[in-house]
Amino acid sequence: MEPAGLQQILLELLLPDTERIRQATEQLQTALRDPAALPALCDLLASAVNPQIRQFAALLTRRRLSTRWRQLGSEHRESLKSLVLTALQRETEHNVSLSLVQLAATIFRKEGLEAWPQLMQLLQHSTHSPHVPEREMGLLLLSVVVTSQPEAFQRHHRELLQLLNETLGEVGSPGLLFYSLRTLTTMAPYLSTDDVPLTRMLVPKLIMAIQTLILVDEVKACEAMEALDELLESEVPIITSHLSEVLTFYLEVARNVALSDAVRVRILCCLSFLVKVKSKALLKNRLLSPLLHTLFPIMAAEPPLGQLDPEDQDSEDEELEIGLVGETPKHFAVQVVDMLALHLPPEKLCPLLMPMLEAALQSESPYQRKAGLLVLAVLSDGAGDHIRKRLLPPLLQIVCKGLEDPSQVVRNAALFALGQFSENLQPHISNYSGEMMPLLLAYLKSVPTGHTHHLAKACYALENFVENLGSEVQPYLPELMECMLQTLRNPSTPRAKELAVSALGAIATAAQASLLPYFSTIMEHLRELLVTGHEDLQPVRIQSLETLGVLARAVAEPMRPLAEECCQLGLGLCEQVDDPDLRRCTYSLFAALSGLMGEGLALYLPQITTLMLLSLRSTEGIVPQYDNSSSFLLFDDESNGEEEEELMDEDEEDDSEISGYSVENAFFDEKEDTCTALGEIAVNTSVAFLPYMESIFEEVFKLLECPHLNVRKAAHEALGQFCCALHKACQSCPSKANTAALQAALARVVPSYMQAVYRERERQVVMAVLEALTGVLRNCGTFTLQPPGCLADLCNMLKAVLQRKVSRPGGLQDEEVAGPQAEYDAMLLEHAGEAIPALAAVAGGDAFAPFFAGFLPLLLCKTKHSCTVAEKSFAVGTLAETIQGLGAASAHFVSRLLPVLLSAAREADPEVRSNAIFGLGVLAEHGGRPAQEHLPKLLGLLLPLLARERHDRVYDNICGALARLLMASPTRKPEPQVLAALLHALPLKEDLEEWVTIGHLFSFLYQSSPDQAVDVAPELLRIFSLIQADSKIPPDTKAALLLLLTFLAKQHIDSFHSALGLLPGDKAQELQAILGLT
Repeated sequence: MEPAGLQQILLELLLPDTERIRQATEQLQTALRDPAALPALCDLLASAVNPQIRQFAALLTRRRLSTRWRQLGSEHRESLKSLVLTALQRETEHNVSLSLVQLAATIFRKEGLEAWPQLMQLLQHSTHSPHVPEREMGLLLLSVVVTSQPEAFQRHHRELLQLLNETLGEVGSPGLLFYSLRTLTTMAPYLSTDDVPLTRMLVPKLIMAIQTLILVDEVKACEAMEALDELLESEVPIITSHLSEVLTFYLEVARNVALSDAVRVRILCCLSFLVKVKSKALLKNRLLSPLLHTLFPIMAAEPPLGQLDPEDQDSEDEELEIGLVGETPKHFAVQVVDMLALHLPPEKLCPLLMPMLEAALQSESPYQRKAGLLVLAVLSDGAGDHIRKRLLPPLLQIVCKGLEDPSQVVRNAALFALGQFSENLQPHISNYSGEMMPLLLAYLKSVPTGHTHHLAKACYALENFVENLGSEVQPYLPELMECMLQTLRNPSTPRAKELAVSALGAIATAAQASLLPYFSTIMEHLRELLVTGHEDLQPVRIQSLETLGVLARAVAEPMRPLAEECCQLGLGLCEQVDDPDLRRCTYSLFAALSGLMGEGLALYLPQITTLMLLSLRSTEGIVPQYDNSSSFLLFDDESNGEEEEELMDEDEEDDSEISGYSVENAFFDEKEDTCTALGEIAVNTSVAFLPYMESIFEEVFKLLECPHLNVRKAAHEALGQFCCALHKACQSCPSKANTAALQAALARVVPSYMQAVYRERERQVVMAVLEALTGVLRNCGTFTLQPPGCLADLCNMLKAVLQRKVSRPGGLQDEEVAGPQAEYDAMLLEHAGEAIPALAAVAGGDAFAPFFAGFLPLLLCKTKHSCTVAEKSFAVGTLAETIQGLGAASAHFVSRLLPVLLSAAREADPEVRSNAIFGLGVLAEHGGRPAQEHLPKLLGLLLPLLARERHDRVYDNICGALARLLMASPTRKPEPQVLAALLHALPLKEDLEEWVTIGHLFSFLYQSSPDQAVDVAPELLRIFSLIQADSKIPPDTKAALLLLLTFLAKQHIDSFHSALGLLPGDKAQELQAILGLT
């Protein structure tokens, strides 16, 4: 084909005539099949007069070469390489240069640096040219080729950094600055320790370059800020020495109201990331105070006169109804405070924050008061433990006062804060239900009809508070149900109905069986809403599905007859309506029903799993992001027509310019909820799920690479549940095939968990992985540790967590800063602390003892006097639980553990005391002769404690410890005084798990020295009269006590009847009837 003929077709494609474009497209598709098309395109990209033709030709050449480069002869390839570089040097039009550079990058990916020395020569020549346009072309080329294959340039880092040191100083050439920053952004993850000195020199120039770009082109400036994010996240310490300068720059931009919201929001995102990865360096450099002083005015900024913030507007947008949504500096400043709360120790943050907070809350300005309440809301997320223990009553009073504020803006913020408190400050906040529930109900009733955005805020606060009340909701149940059912009975907006249905789910979660009187009425309303075909009621239908699933879990038995109907309904809706939210709520319903139906769900599993597999595999909602950002807007017309997208056959598609993907949140949520539901269904349906396990396992495993952290988290959790489901199937239906399937699953899941703990940057995911691992250990037992070396690998991984060597974006350089830790960091350690005892129990004491010796120093160092209460509680609790897992092997560690536990048992904090006393009990129980030597000392500690302890949980743990000490007596005969004191202290009040230990003591008495029961017969009868009707007491404990009482009634008749006479008449008769003595 002749270049002229091809040029004519391309010109036709540029005309504003749809029919001629269609015809030209067909002609081009035919022309491109001609082998002579490639030489013609090359001719056009180099010599066509029209720049649009040159650009078009370069684009088409790139797409053809991306799949056909290897088919070309070596001479042809060399000719093309030379042609592209020559054309690039001659080109004067920026858009054409951009297309040529992308073509060069495509060839470079195929060839590499060694096979294309002319590329390196051109880069070296052009980037050092005295002519600015040539240098811009060189840096454009450099930025694109480095981005296309950054590893290839690692050995050239020194030269590149020296070059960037020059070009980043060219403040008069924004193009040079932008391409330099693009290059540095790509290089950052690959920098080594050797690169640190040169890179550090760039930081001040980098800041100056972004400042320059902000004045010229804010869009490009926002993109260029990624360079700072990447350097902050680098494993080598680059930014730390310039942290003050970087923070000052961020704060200057953030507070500059003359700049657009987009730039200020982007810089606040950078600031959030800085807090996340450099929190301890912020403290060390005393930068927290200026940061907070900048944030407060941004958070308290008033909107333009006559306007409201997005969330305070009368909007039907559900997201805006709740609180912190909107691309405004105000919202992102609040998110920075949230990040501070998550990543700083509350002991360091609160003293600086509280005075500012107090001033804001007392201000005359409603927007100052609003800012104060929003800060309280996000503070409850990261500093929840600190607030629960020290600040809850006064802060709750502030929020309640906010609910009565004359300004609706402030009342909205107070509702949001209360909702956040209810989510984050459990269980303590539920103790205030007597004050909060009347206030919330009165507020709900005060919302004027039709104000649905306001109603949504009130319902958000009410739902979050009610959901966790448990039986405490009962006094308010009639009023709550009347409020919600009235909305469903009477004419009201779809949104109001949706809110009422959602609230019913929260009420059901709390009320459980107490909801039964209302069950049939609720079901009538839900049925009516679920079968509606009205488009505007679609959100109500979705919410009804979600609430139906909640009801299935809450009331259980009444839902059982309706389970099949609910399955059919869910499947029918998924078939009729294509909506990710509807699907995820349906999957959640299926999961809830699987708990009721078990293997009875088998009939529906083919349809259910088919649907859910489609959701796992779906790419719906995924939008490719094309990398046209190399083009600098000062010179960029961006006139690439859309028509060329249609020109290529599918097998010729090249996604080399796709820089990433964006996914609509609804589709991420769907994948997350699909994983969660599948894990639950697999466990509940057990053997019936086996035919679908392999295909589903594979799809969920792929999601471990998903960019969305909640999907990764749910995938890890589901994989753990699949292992538990396979183990359950092995128990109920033993076979070689089932055992092999379990072993194969564990052989992939356990290594994937270890890899996630070491590599995952998001703490929430690492915590979920550790929790899932603990579940797998407890359920699958020794199968988990079958591969050789698995125990050692898991122990090394858990040690790395305790040493804080994992989940540390920005490297480990901040860890030198000693002092208290953020609650978020403490939570990560606690999750590791749960896994250690589980590992000990599965491995067995003898196998685990050498590894426990390695954990011991790491745990003991957290029990020192200078450690925080949370650290001591964690360490002592982990030690105590691990002693149980070690069993008799704990005897080797008595001398190291006993002094620590004795000291902790005298701590002021009840949680630390409780954990320590539990630990002393289990050490006495399992520690053999080394522990028995200390029994008198332990009794000397515990008996006085029992007499004066006022905290119920600690009191119950003392009872449990005394029971263990009595059973550990070398004489096998309990000390009479101790036994009498213990029985007198019963029943237990809070830690009901210790009834198991008390039951063991009753059995021990019966087997070892039943005659001792005579002296304590009145106490034994009293205890039985108190616990026999209590469903919370383990049946085995009641049975063991009953055995003792039967012995007394038959062998010591006088003593028994004497003790019986001390009971109230009705209790005595009841007991006689149980023993068959009437």
